[in-house]
Amino acid sequence: QVQLVESGGGLVQAGGSLRLSCAASGPPFSNYAMGWFRQAPGKEREFVAAITWRGDSTYYADSVKGRFTITKDNRKNTVYLQMNSLEPEDTAVYYCAAREWRTLGRFDGEYDYWGQGTQVTVSS
Repeated sequence: QVQLVESGGGLVQAGGSLRLSCAASGPPFSNYAMGWFRQAPGKEREFVAAITWRGDSTYYADSVKGRFTITKDNRKNTVYLQMNSLEPEDTAVYYCAAREWRTLGRFDGEYDYWGQGTQVTVSS
């Protein structure tokens, strides 16, 4: 069973940047496609970004396209989310997730394993 631990969240001013990391342990990380989701207070969890098992294809929510970048380092068993030009609307708990398929997943029901989340707060 894959275990996921996120880190890198924090408080940042609007326009700033953060890089989230998600370290995986358990079965070979390279076999899994990965995703990032977020949940703001009072809202449902929403898709942010996804990447294939080899890291050769990515997909983003429209709200973060051009600002966020997802990458995957199979040697380090880690997936990253580089977040630039942050906006107050990006404030949420961010979760990484792994799925036992190699292709992109855009819905939370497609993922099998979840981290505990890391808080990102963007001040105006």
